[in-house]
Amino acid sequence: MKLILLLLIGVFALIAAKDRFLSFRSQTPSDYSQTGPAFSLKENLNGEILSEGLIYGPNGKMTNSFVARMVGEWQGNTGTLSEVFTYSNGKQMTRKWNLSLGSGNTFTATADDIVGEGKGVISGSTVKLTYRITLPEEAGGHELDVIDWMYLTDNGAIMNRSEMRKFGLKVAELIATMRPVPGTEPKPKPLAHH
Repeated sequence: MKLILLLLIGVFALIAAKDRFLSFRSQTPSDYSQTGPAFSLKENLNGEILSEGLIYGPNGKMTNSFVARMVGEWQGNTGTLSEVFTYSNGKQMTRKWNLSLGSGNTFTATADDIVGEGKGVISGSTVKLTYRITLPEEAGGHELDVIDWMYLTDNGAIMNRSEMRKFGLKVAELIATMRPVPGTEPKPKPLAHH
């Protein structure tokens, strides 16, 4: 009996080590510090953005898909990102992120369904945002810990991958693209003539 118990503990330790050191959660912002193009929240999350994505459940099977329209607006070092999601099951959801650039390459993010404040780091062509989200009541009302990575590609598209966990166990994953809506990119302000 002791041998079986020790084997089970060993197996669980190996699974936990693999999950922590050889998976999505093992990456850090410093892994991307030398990558380009450089991600700028004020430029890349500005104007109208179209997003399309897939949501996977804990067993790895797709459970839902969505299309979202987003609008980013900035005033100095604070901005908003308003999102309207339409899911394949017919449900709609809105969220308005309030973003605030901090010192160095850090920022904070808040929204009505976010517990406290999300913490973000911009590094090279990536953004990492960690936060706790409260699901809608019809989805159980659970609080989930989220790690959200955005990767800026050379053509200006953003690839987004998120992992949602409860009690440390992965319960959902999201993969999405985010692209500026053609013709709606913010126009550069003309230079002032003296």
